[in-house]
Amino acid sequence: MEPIRIAQVVGKMMNGGVEAVVMNYYRHIDRSKIQFDFIVDEDSTYIPREEIESLGGRIYIVPPYQKLNKYIPTLIKLFKENQYKIVHSHINTLSVFPLYAAKKAGVPVRIAHNHSTAAPGEWKKNILKYTLRPFAKVYATHYAACSRYAGEWLFGKKSMERGEVTIFNNAIDLDKFKYDENVRNEVRKELGLEGKFVIGHVGRFCYQKNQEFLIDVFEEVYKQNPNAVLMLVGDGPDKEKIEEKVKRLYLSDHVLFLGNRNDASRLYQAMDVFVLPSRYEGLPVVGVEAQAADLPCVLSNKMTAETKMTDNVTFLGIDDSAKEWAEIINSMNILPRNVRAYRDLFNNGFSITERACKLTELYESNL
Repeated sequence: MEPIRIAQVVGKMMNGGVEAVVMNYYRHIDRSKIQFDFIVDEDSTYIPREEIESLGGRIYIVPPYQKLNKYIPTLIKLFKENQYKIVHSHINTLSVFPLYAAKKAGVPVRIAHNHSTAAPGEWKKNILKYTLRPFAKVYATHYAACSRYAGEWLFGKKSMERGEVTIFNNAIDLDKFKYDENVRNEVRKELGLEGKFVIGHVGRFCYQKNQEFLIDVFEEVYKQNPNAVLMLVGDGPDKEKIEEKVKRLYLSDHVLFLGNRNDASRLYQAMDVFVLPSRYEGLPVVGVEAQAADLPCVLSNKMTAETKMTDNVTFLGIDDSAKEWAEIINSMNILPRNVRAYRDLFNNGFSITERACKLTELYESNL
């Protein structure tokens, strides 16, 4: 029998966290039963076409949601032609548009899946989010979220209490990220980091991830510890601005801009501390990955407390001073690494193998 094809609406693929979550599930789902078709906006900047197609997936490029007069008709036509039984949308409050199209096309199962929230500062985005939020459940037949916090934000506390929202953890391949001292030594040698205190960060360069504040924090870390190095993994619209700030502070010799990488699991091994000062989050997959590598993590308290799955996590406020963040980070310089985090994350439901089975069950039970 041919596998059932599920339309995965991922919006703009830019090598961000949501796409990483969807791809993790895709890599580990039983593809003899379930296949993914990726519905992607044409202004995407990073589409892993080769991998998707090698796994049997298909990619459909559609007009961006900003052009609703083209976006919705294109989706209706696409959903009808492929006769999808399930459309799974991952674009926060914007899911109202593809799920409306899915309903018009006669798709019986329409899943709204929330991965994030909102925060002050991005007023244009927030106006749109809060305007569309009341419509989150109008065209959806099923609700999903990456955490209780994200579920409550979009679908409401009562829906969470009634068990109407299915939580799909931002699960990962735990074996891939498990701490390995040999890999650590290998990567540190490759990058010239032997004997250095390495502060790591993985994230798209954008307002949400707050790298501007991270540079302030690192400046204070470096004042206290001249042996410190900041490793930045990712790309995005704010990257040039952050590079300029690093130059202005005379920190260029101590900050590595590694760009988009497909070997993040190796890079985590080379770090000593992981830092994520986000202005808002649902449950960041990079926080899960860093903990799986048994890294001490310093995270902003703007993300859900569910992000803490090991004893190695410290939450700080983004209104706290850079100096306070730096003092906490420097205090972690001597913490040992081991593999106990593997057990903690497995017990908390973050093994992608187990979670992918749960997703398969959701699809099959609604066909």
